[in-house]
Amino acid sequence: MNDSRHRFLGTNVLLLIAIAASELFADGLPVDSPEASGFRGDRLAQIDEVVTEALGEGQMAGCVVCIGRKGKIALLNAYGHRQIEPNKIEMTVDTVFDMASITKPIATATSVMLLVERGTLALHDRVSQHIPEFAQNDKDQVTIEDLLLHQSGLTPDNALADYADGSEKSFQNVYALSLRVQPKTKFMYSDVGFILLAELIRRKTGQDVHAFSQANVFRPLGMSETGYLPRSELRDRAAATEQRDGRWMRGEVHDPRAYRLGGVAGHAGLFSTAEDLAVFAQMLLNGGEYEGTRILETKTLDLMSADHKVSSGIRGLGWDKQTGYSSNKGKGFSTQAFGHGGFTGTTFWVDPELDMFVIFLSNRLHPDGKGSVNRLAGRIGTIAAEAIEK
Repeated sequence: MNDSRHRFLGTNVLLLIAIAASELFADGLPVDSPEASGFRGDRLAQIDEVVTEALGEGQMAGCVVCIGRKGKIALLNAYGHRQIEPNKIEMTVDTVFDMASITKPIATATSVMLLVERGTLALHDRVSQHIPEFAQNDKDQVTIEDLLLHQSGLTPDNALADYADGSEKSFQNVYALSLRVQPKTKFMYSDVGFILLAELIRRKTGQDVHAFSQANVFRPLGMSETGYLPRSELRDRAAATEQRDGRWMRGEVHDPRAYRLGGVAGHAGLFSTAEDLAVFAQMLLNGGEYEGTRILETKTLDLMSADHKVSSGIRGLGWDKQTGYSSNKGKGFSTQAFGHGGFTGTTFWVDPELDMFVIFLSNRLHPDGKGSVNRLAGRIGTIAAEAIEK
């Protein structure tokens, strides 16, 4: 083969590879320099230092940090290990994480707001209108909005033993609960409320929150690595958490109630990656639309992310805004910012005014359940906000 022919074939092979790569990542956000998104790169670089310090202190086994602005990812880095027991596996940016309570806004509340938008549900509907069994023990005045705002009066968590005999019995136990306080009088963060919201979705659509969110949120956005019950390929690159029954949990929900509900629940069970979450964040920053696909009407998203005053701060519908749970946000965000954290060491914040998102995903529970990352996540959020060019 002559040299010109060889060069021709080589060039075409490279072109085909480039085309394939562009198609592979066509649905994701482009990665560019911090400066292209209006950040000072030297300031964002400080994140390397604070994460290295946290790793040295044993706050987590590893993490992925993803920061974006103006429709681009400005920083996407992996640190440490996705697993250290029984053997070490390095963290990568495509590691799959157990999102824990970030399930609440991204899967459950988004699905509920879609049903509100479609007229299937109304925020001021009493839950007992759709789940009559819930009315017992004076709970007939609790509304869907009360559940979304964690001011239903329900206990944060009922006994784990209530989930020992299958889903049907588990829900009977939930319906039989009594209120801790009267609805609308006190903010009490409640997993039980979101377990009920998922059941509302099932009763009104015939699909569980897994199937409904896949069909109406994640698949339309091209978020192919997000969902409940991750497939084997995703489990293989999932971050480890703790042990259950002598095995390390990887791609298996950590939350014990979600686990007993088959891995699909309204309060926990979602898995995702940083780049998939970046797409969801951009959809939010775009007012409910991404790359021509509309998930929520802008007015629905505005209602969801608006200030709703509760007894101890400000919440959104499914989202945190400014409460005692907001330390993982950091300083420098605007009053428009909303987000959420997860028990496994995950945080997700967007700020429409700054046109910015900050995603921090860690496996703080691995291997011994003793890691702590809220302070670190808050420092990362502060650095990101302060790195914006004025």
